Amino acid sequence: QVQLVESGGGLVQPGGSLRLSCAASGFTFSTYPMSWLRQPPGKGRDWVARMTTAGGRIDYADSVQGRFTVSRDDAKKTMYLQMNNLKPEDTAVYYCKTGWSPSTGYWGQGTQVTVSS
Repeated sequence: QVQLVESGGGLVQPGGSLRLSCAASGFTFSTYPMSWLRQPPGKGRDWVARMTTAGGRIDYADSVQGRFTVSRDDAKKTMYLQMNNLKPEDTAVYYCKTGWSPSTGYWGQGTQVTVSS
């Protein structure tokens, strides 16, 4: 069955960096667009970044443009989110999912990112 497992979250000070990973199994990873979304405390889920197969197209939310970088390693069936210059407003549970649209696809269980001094 399809499985997505996020890792790499944690507590970091403002201005710091984290690298999230999303390990995929149970489907042909290289043929799927992939996305990162996040859910801040008490709010709904918003998409953060997404990429097509082989990274042909990459989109970022305005709030993370220039600070976050999404990438994928199809040989390892893993997607990454490098997050730099983190801000308190980046605090959220981060999810990876299959597909380009936020409303469809398979989801991971999420990993908590907390940005606080």
